[in-house]
Amino acid sequence: MSKVCEITGKKAMFGNNVSFSINKTRRRFDVNLSKKRFYIPEEDRWVTLKVSARALKSINKKGISAVLKEAKGKGLIK
Repeated sequence: MSKVCEITGKKAMFGNNVSFSINKTRRRFDVNLSKKRFYIPEEDRWVTLKVSARALKSINKKGISAVLKEAKGKGLIK
């Protein structure tokens, strides 16, 4: 299961753990994802999406229909 937000397209970043003695070892910064069900009144159905915390804030502000339309325009959703 990939750790990619289905709305924003955010995915894991890579960087370094830096110790006190400045030894650098590789690590990954995962996205803050959660699986959430949304009701789409225009289509009269429920959809389950894996969304990041930032995408949830966008959905709360703009509404699920507007956010899905934007994601389809960017090619993130079929």
